[in-house]
Amino acid sequence: MQSEDLVPTLKRLRQPVVAVTGAASGIGRAFLTRVASSADFRRVVAIDDQRGDVPDVTWRVLDIRDPLLANRISDVDVLVHLGADESMDAEPAERRRYNLRAAQTVLTACAAARVRRVVLVTSAMVYGAAPDNPVPLEEDAPVTAESDTGVIGDHLEIEALVRRSLRSHPGLEVTVLRPAALVGPGVDTVVTRHFEAPRLLVVKGCLPRWQFCHVEDLVSALEAAALGRVSGVVAVGSDGWLEMDQVEEISGLRRFELPAGLTFGTAQRLHRLGITPAPAADLHYVVYPWVVDCAALRAAGWKPTWANEDALRELLELSEGRHAVVGRRLSGKEATITAAGATVAVIGTAAIVRAARRKRRT
Repeated sequence: MQSEDLVPTLKRLRQPVVAVTGAASGIGRAFLTRVASSADFRRVVAIDDQRGDVPDVTWRVLDIRDPLLANRISDVDVLVHLGADESMDAEPAERRRYNLRAAQTVLTACAAARVRRVVLVTSAMVYGAAPDNPVPLEEDAPVTAESDTGVIGDHLEIEALVRRSLRSHPGLEVTVLRPAALVGPGVDTVVTRHFEAPRLLVVKGCLPRWQFCHVEDLVSALEAAALGRVSGVVAVGSDGWLEMDQVEEISGLRRFELPAGLTFGTAQRLHRLGITPAPAADLHYVVYPWVVDCAALRAAGWKPTWANEDALRELLELSEGRHAVVGRRLSGKEATITAAGATVAVIGTAAIVRAARRKRRT
Protein backbone atom coordinates (compact mmCIF):
# COMPACT_ATOMS: atom_id res chain seq x y z
CA MET A 1 0.00 0.00 0.00
CA GLN A 2 1.42 3.39 -0.99
CA SER A 3 1.82 6.11 1.66
CA GLU A 4 -0.90 8.29 0.14
CA ASP A 5 -3.31 5.36 0.40
CA LEU A 6 -2.67 5.19 4.13
CA VAL A 7 -3.96 8.72 4.81
CA PRO A 8 -7.72 7.94 4.71
CA THR A 9 -7.15 4.76 6.72
CA LEU A 10 -5.14 6.53 9.43
CA LYS A 11 -7.67 9.35 9.56
CA ARG A 12 -10.44 6.83 10.05
CA LEU A 13 -8.52 5.09 12.83
CA ARG A 14 -8.10 8.36 14.69
CA GLN A 15 -11.82 9.07 14.63
CA PRO A 16 -13.51 8.40 17.98
CA VAL A 17 -15.97 5.71 18.94
CA VAL A 18 -18.95 7.48 20.52
CA ALA A 19 -21.52 5.96 22.90
CA VAL A 20 -24.93 7.49 23.59
CA THR A 21 -27.06 6.75 26.67
CA GLY A 22 -30.83 7.19 26.50
CA ALA A 23 -30.46 6.33 22.83
CA ALA A 24 -33.88 4.80 22.21
CA SER A 25 -35.98 7.94 22.56
CA GLY A 26 -36.09 11.71 22.90
CA ILE A 27 -32.95 13.79 22.52
CA GLY A 28 -30.83 10.66 22.80
CA ARG A 29 -32.45 9.20 19.71
CA ALA A 30 -32.15 12.51 17.85
CA PHE A 31 -28.43 12.70 18.62
CA LEU A 32 -27.93 9.03 17.79
CA THR A 33 -29.56 9.52 14.40
CA ARG A 34 -27.22 12.41 13.65
CA VAL A 35 -23.97 10.70 14.62
CA ALA A 36 -24.98 7.40 13.01
CA SER A 37 -24.75 9.11 9.62
CA SER A 38 -21.67 11.19 10.46
CA ALA A 39 -18.29 10.44 8.90
CA ASP A 40 -16.57 11.97 11.94
CA PHE A 41 -17.05 8.89 14.14
CA ARG A 42 -15.51 5.50 13.61
CA ARG A 43 -18.36 3.66 15.30
CA VAL A 44 -21.51 4.52 17.25
CA VAL A 45 -22.68 2.59 20.32
CA ALA A 46 -26.29 3.01 21.50
CA ILE A 47 -27.06 2.31 25.16
CA ASP A 48 -30.54 2.07 26.66
CA ASP A 49 -32.69 -0.35 28.66
CA GLN A 50 -34.51 -1.21 25.44
CA ARG A 51 -33.39 -1.56 21.85
CA GLY A 52 -34.30 1.38 19.66
CA ASP A 53 -35.05 1.65 15.95
CA VAL A 54 -31.95 3.52 14.68
CA PRO A 55 -30.00 1.25 12.32
CA ASP A 56 -26.28 1.03 11.58
CA VAL A 57 -25.23 1.38 15.22
CA THR A 58 -24.15 -1.12 17.90
CA TRP A 59 -26.97 -1.58 20.41
CA ARG A 60 -26.14 -2.53 24.00
CA VAL A 61 -29.22 -3.04 26.13
CA LEU A 62 -28.69 -2.39 29.86
CA ASP A 63 -29.71 -0.11 32.70
CA ILE A 64 -27.23 2.76 32.78
CA ARG A 65 -27.30 2.62 36.60
CA ASP A 66 -25.72 -0.84 36.47
CA PRO A 67 -22.06 -0.75 37.63
CA LEU A 68 -21.34 -3.30 34.87
CA LEU A 69 -21.63 -0.35 32.46
CA ALA A 70 -17.84 -0.01 32.67
CA ASN A 71 -17.44 -3.43 31.04
CA ARG A 72 -19.67 -2.42 28.13
CA ILE A 73 -17.85 0.79 27.21
CA SER A 74 -14.22 -0.38 27.28
CA ASP A 75 -14.00 0.23 23.53
CA VAL A 76 -15.50 3.75 23.69
CA ASP A 77 -13.63 7.05 23.35
CA VAL A 78 -16.48 9.48 24.03
CA LEU A 79 -19.73 8.97 25.93
CA VAL A 80 -22.67 11.38 25.57
CA HIS A 81 -25.04 10.94 28.50
CA LEU A 82 -28.65 11.68 27.49
CA GLY A 83 -30.37 9.13 29.70
CA ALA A 84 -31.77 11.52 32.32
CA ASP A 85 -35.42 11.69 33.39
CA GLU A 86 -36.72 15.26 33.15
CA SER A 87 -40.43 14.59 33.44
CA MET A 88 -42.27 17.35 35.30
CA ASP A 89 -44.91 14.88 36.46
CA ALA A 90 -42.52 12.26 37.87
CA GLU A 91 -42.34 11.74 41.63
CA PRO A 92 -39.55 14.20 42.54
CA ALA A 93 -37.57 12.06 44.97
CA GLU A 94 -37.69 9.03 42.68
CA ARG A 95 -36.68 11.10 39.65
CA ARG A 96 -33.75 12.61 41.51
CA ARG A 97 -32.53 9.24 42.75
CA TYR A 98 -32.61 7.94 39.20
CA ASN A 99 -30.85 10.97 37.69
CA LEU A 100 -28.08 11.12 40.28
CA ARG A 101 -27.46 7.38 40.24
CA ALA A 102 -27.33 7.40 36.43
CA ALA A 103 -24.92 10.35 36.26
CA GLN A 104 -22.72 8.93 39.01
CA THR A 105 -22.57 5.52 37.35
CA VAL A 106 -21.74 7.04 33.96
CA LEU A 107 -18.93 9.18 35.36
CA THR A 108 -17.43 6.36 37.45
CA ALA A 109 -17.73 3.82 34.65
CA CYS A 110 -16.11 6.16 32.13
CA ALA A 111 -13.17 6.78 34.46
CA ALA A 112 -12.78 3.03 35.07
CA ALA A 113 -13.01 2.20 31.37
CA ARG A 114 -10.61 5.01 30.42
CA VAL A 115 -13.18 6.76 28.27
CA ARG A 116 -11.49 9.94 27.18
CA ARG A 117 -14.41 12.36 27.21
CA VAL A 118 -17.90 12.55 28.75
CA VAL A 119 -20.59 15.00 27.62
CA LEU A 120 -23.61 15.76 29.82
CA VAL A 121 -26.59 18.09 29.47
CA THR A 122 -28.02 20.17 32.31
CA SER A 123 -29.65 23.56 31.68
CA ALA A 124 -28.87 27.27 31.58
CA MET A 125 -31.44 27.45 34.37
CA VAL A 126 -28.60 26.72 36.80
CA TYR A 127 -27.50 30.35 36.37
CA GLY A 128 -30.75 31.37 38.03
CA ALA A 129 -33.40 33.78 36.76
CA ALA A 130 -33.45 37.19 38.44
CA PRO A 131 -34.71 40.70 37.64
CA ASP A 132 -31.17 42.10 37.78
CA ASN A 133 -29.49 39.42 35.66
CA PRO A 134 -27.18 40.79 32.94
CA VAL A 135 -28.57 40.18 29.46
CA PRO A 136 -26.89 38.06 28.27
CA LEU A 137 -25.17 36.07 31.02
CA GLU A 138 -21.60 35.01 30.33
CA GLU A 139 -20.81 31.29 30.44
CA ASP A 140 -18.62 31.71 33.52
CA ALA A 141 -21.32 33.62 35.40
CA PRO A 142 -21.95 32.25 38.90
CA VAL A 143 -24.53 29.54 39.45
CA THR A 144 -27.25 31.13 41.57
CA ALA A 145 -30.29 28.87 41.05
CA GLU A 146 -32.10 27.62 44.13
CA SER A 147 -31.79 23.91 44.85
CA ASP A 148 -35.31 22.56 45.17
CA THR A 149 -37.29 19.40 44.44
CA GLY A 150 -37.73 20.27 40.76
CA VAL A 151 -35.68 19.36 37.71
CA ILE A 152 -33.46 22.39 38.29
CA GLY A 153 -32.38 20.88 41.60
CA ASP A 154 -31.46 17.69 39.71
CA HIS A 155 -29.27 19.71 37.34
CA LEU A 156 -27.48 21.41 40.23
CA GLU A 157 -26.80 18.06 41.90
CA ILE A 158 -25.51 16.55 38.65
CA GLU A 159 -23.13 19.47 38.12
CA ALA A 160 -21.87 18.99 41.69
CA LEU A 161 -21.22 15.33 40.81
CA VAL A 162 -19.24 16.47 37.78
CA ARG A 163 -17.04 18.74 39.90
CA ARG A 164 -16.33 15.94 42.36
CA SER A 165 -15.60 13.54 39.51
CA LEU A 166 -13.08 15.93 37.97
CA ARG A 167 -11.23 16.07 41.29
CA SER A 168 -11.33 12.28 41.70
CA HIS A 169 -10.49 11.47 38.07
CA PRO A 170 -8.25 14.26 36.72
CA GLY A 171 -7.63 12.35 33.47
CA LEU A 172 -11.32 12.44 32.53
CA GLU A 173 -12.52 15.31 30.36
CA VAL A 174 -16.11 16.33 31.08
CA THR A 175 -18.12 18.82 29.04
CA VAL A 176 -21.42 20.16 30.38
CA LEU A 177 -23.88 21.70 27.95
CA ARG A 178 -26.35 24.20 29.39
CA PRO A 179 -29.15 24.83 26.87
CA ALA A 180 -31.56 27.75 27.04
CA ALA A 181 -35.30 26.97 27.16
CA LEU A 182 -35.63 23.83 25.07
CA VAL A 183 -38.14 23.63 22.23
CA GLY A 184 -38.98 20.66 20.03
CA PRO A 185 -41.08 17.52 19.76
CA GLY A 186 -41.52 15.79 23.09
CA VAL A 187 -40.13 18.67 25.17
CA ASP A 188 -42.31 19.33 28.23
CA THR A 189 -41.02 21.92 30.73
CA VAL A 190 -42.22 24.77 32.91
CA VAL A 191 -41.42 27.07 29.96
CA THR A 192 -43.34 25.14 27.31
CA ARG A 193 -46.33 24.84 29.65
CA HIS A 194 -46.19 28.59 30.25
CA PHE A 195 -47.19 29.06 26.61
CA GLU A 196 -50.16 26.72 27.07
CA ALA A 197 -51.84 29.30 29.34
CA PRO A 198 -54.51 31.74 28.05
CA ARG A 199 -52.36 34.68 29.20
CA LEU A 200 -48.64 35.18 29.79
CA LEU A 201 -47.76 35.89 33.40
CA VAL A 202 -45.63 38.97 34.11
CA VAL A 203 -44.60 40.30 37.51
CA LYS A 204 -44.75 44.01 38.17
CA GLY A 205 -41.50 45.87 37.71
CA CYS A 206 -39.73 43.40 35.40
CA LEU A 207 -40.26 41.99 31.92
CA PRO A 208 -38.76 38.66 30.85
CA ARG A 209 -36.48 38.25 27.84
CA TRP A 210 -37.00 35.04 25.93
CA GLN A 211 -34.26 32.85 24.50
CA PHE A 212 -34.87 29.36 23.17
CA CYS A 213 -32.77 26.38 22.17
CA HIS A 214 -34.26 24.09 19.56
CA VAL A 215 -33.51 20.40 20.02
CA GLU A 216 -31.86 20.33 16.58
CA ASP A 217 -29.39 23.00 17.69
CA LEU A 218 -28.70 21.16 20.94
CA VAL A 219 -27.97 18.01 18.93
CA SER A 220 -25.47 19.80 16.69
CA ALA A 221 -23.82 21.35 19.77
CA LEU A 222 -23.59 17.88 21.33
CA GLU A 223 -21.78 16.66 18.22
CA ALA A 224 -19.27 19.52 18.53
CA ALA A 225 -18.72 18.63 22.17
CA ALA A 226 -18.33 14.93 21.39
CA LEU A 227 -15.63 15.80 18.86
CA GLY A 228 -13.79 17.94 21.42
CA ARG A 229 -14.40 21.24 19.64
CA VAL A 230 -15.69 22.71 22.91
CA SER A 231 -15.08 21.68 26.50
CA GLY A 232 -15.87 22.73 30.04
CA VAL A 233 -19.16 24.55 30.62
CA VAL A 234 -20.88 25.45 27.37
CA ALA A 235 -24.10 27.44 26.88
CA VAL A 236 -26.37 26.62 23.93
CA GLY A 237 -29.17 28.69 22.45
CA SER A 238 -30.45 30.79 19.60
CA ASP A 239 -28.75 34.10 18.93
CA GLY A 240 -30.03 37.05 20.97
CA TRP A 241 -33.43 37.14 22.63
CA LEU A 242 -37.02 38.29 22.25
CA GLU A 243 -38.57 41.15 24.19
CA MET A 244 -42.02 40.72 25.70
CA ASP A 245 -43.68 42.83 23.00
CA GLN A 246 -42.23 40.55 20.32
CA VAL A 247 -43.45 37.44 22.15
CA GLU A 248 -46.96 38.88 22.39
CA GLU A 249 -46.98 39.78 18.72
CA ILE A 250 -45.80 36.34 17.59
CA SER A 251 -47.97 34.33 19.98
CA GLY A 252 -51.12 36.42 19.94
CA LEU A 253 -51.17 36.02 23.73
CA ARG A 254 -51.41 38.97 26.07
CA ARG A 255 -49.64 39.53 29.34
CA PHE A 256 -51.28 39.50 32.75
CA GLU A 257 -49.39 41.45 35.42
CA LEU A 258 -49.36 40.62 39.13
CA PRO A 259 -47.18 41.59 42.11
CA ALA A 260 -44.23 39.26 42.67
CA GLY A 261 -45.29 38.44 46.23
CA LEU A 262 -48.76 37.32 45.19
CA THR A 263 -47.41 35.36 42.23
CA PHE A 264 -44.78 33.34 44.08
CA GLY A 265 -46.79 33.04 47.29
CA THR A 266 -49.75 31.53 45.46
CA ALA A 267 -47.50 29.26 43.40
CA GLN A 268 -45.77 28.01 46.55
CA ARG A 269 -49.13 27.26 48.19
CA LEU A 270 -50.36 25.38 45.12
CA HIS A 271 -47.21 23.28 44.97
CA ARG A 272 -47.37 22.51 48.67
CA LEU A 273 -50.95 21.29 48.18
CA GLY A 274 -49.77 19.05 45.35
CA ILE A 275 -51.81 20.94 42.74
CA THR A 276 -48.90 22.11 40.58
CA PRO A 277 -45.91 19.94 39.62
CA ALA A 278 -43.17 22.58 39.71
CA PRO A 279 -41.82 24.37 42.80
CA ALA A 280 -42.60 28.09 43.05
CA ALA A 281 -38.98 28.96 42.25
CA ASP A 282 -39.46 27.49 38.77
CA LEU A 283 -41.81 30.39 37.97
CA HIS A 284 -38.77 32.68 38.07
CA TYR A 285 -37.80 31.27 34.67
CA VAL A 286 -40.93 32.57 32.96
CA VAL A 287 -40.94 36.05 34.52
CA TYR A 288 -37.24 36.96 34.90
CA PRO A 289 -34.41 36.91 32.31
CA TRP A 290 -31.82 34.12 32.02
CA VAL A 291 -30.46 34.72 28.52
CA VAL A 292 -27.02 33.19 27.84
CA ASP A 293 -24.13 34.10 25.56
CA CYS A 294 -22.95 31.04 23.61
CA ALA A 295 -19.39 32.29 23.32
CA ALA A 296 -17.56 28.94 23.37
CA LEU A 297 -19.63 27.40 20.59
CA ARG A 298 -19.46 30.57 18.54
CA ALA A 299 -15.67 30.59 18.84
CA ALA A 300 -15.64 26.96 17.65
CA GLY A 301 -17.55 27.92 14.49
CA TRP A 302 -20.94 26.60 15.62
CA LYS A 303 -24.05 28.51 14.63
CA PRO A 304 -27.67 27.86 15.60
CA THR A 305 -30.00 27.11 12.71
CA TRP A 306 -33.10 28.19 14.62
CA ALA A 307 -33.90 31.83 15.38
CA ASN A 308 -35.79 32.60 18.59
CA GLU A 309 -38.81 33.70 16.55
CA ASP A 310 -38.98 30.38 14.68
CA ALA A 311 -38.43 28.34 17.84
CA LEU A 312 -41.30 30.18 19.54
CA ARG A 313 -43.59 29.54 16.58
CA GLU A 314 -42.78 25.83 16.74
CA LEU A 315 -43.38 25.79 20.50
CA LEU A 316 -46.81 27.35 19.96
CA GLU A 317 -47.64 24.87 17.22
CA LEU A 318 -46.64 21.93 19.40
CA SER A 319 -48.65 23.34 22.32
CA GLU A 320 -51.85 23.74 20.32
CA GLY A 321 -54.81 22.10 22.03
CA ARG A 322 -53.10 21.92 25.43
CA HIS A 323 -53.97 24.08 28.42
CA ALA A 324 -51.97 24.73 31.56
CA VAL A 325 -51.99 27.13 34.51
CA VAL A 326 -48.85 27.61 36.63
CA GLY A 327 -47.40 24.46 35.05
CA ARG A 328 -50.49 22.35 35.82
CA ARG A 329 -52.07 20.67 32.82
CA LEU A 330 -55.83 21.19 32.67
CA SER A 331 -58.64 19.03 31.37
CA GLY A 332 -60.97 20.42 28.74
CA LYS A 333 -63.60 21.35 31.34
CA GLU A 334 -61.06 23.03 33.62
CA ALA A 335 -59.62 24.94 30.67
CA THR A 336 -63.06 26.30 29.71
CA ILE A 337 -63.74 27.49 33.26
CA THR A 338 -60.23 28.92 33.60
CA ALA A 339 -60.41 30.87 30.35
CA ALA A 340 -63.57 32.59 31.51
CA GLY A 341 -61.78 35.03 33.79
CA ALA A 342 -58.48 36.80 33.25
CA THR A 343 -57.36 36.47 36.86
CA VAL A 344 -58.17 32.78 37.05
CA ALA A 345 -56.71 32.29 33.59
CA VAL A 346 -53.19 32.91 34.79
CA ILE A 347 -52.74 32.37 38.47
CA GLY A 348 -56.05 32.96 40.17
CA THR A 349 -56.57 29.35 41.20
CA ALA A 350 -58.58 30.24 44.28
CA ALA A 351 -61.28 27.74 43.39
CA ILE A 352 -58.70 24.99 43.06
CA VAL A 353 -57.15 25.94 46.41
CA ARG A 354 -60.54 25.93 48.15
CA ALA A 355 -61.36 22.52 46.66
CA ALA A 356 -58.02 21.14 47.82
CA ARG A 357 -58.58 22.48 51.32
CA ARG A 358 -62.03 20.91 51.49
CA LYS A 359 -60.56 17.61 50.33
CA ARG A 360 -57.88 17.73 53.01
CA ARG A 361 -60.47 18.40 55.74
CA THR A 362 -62.64 15.44 54.71
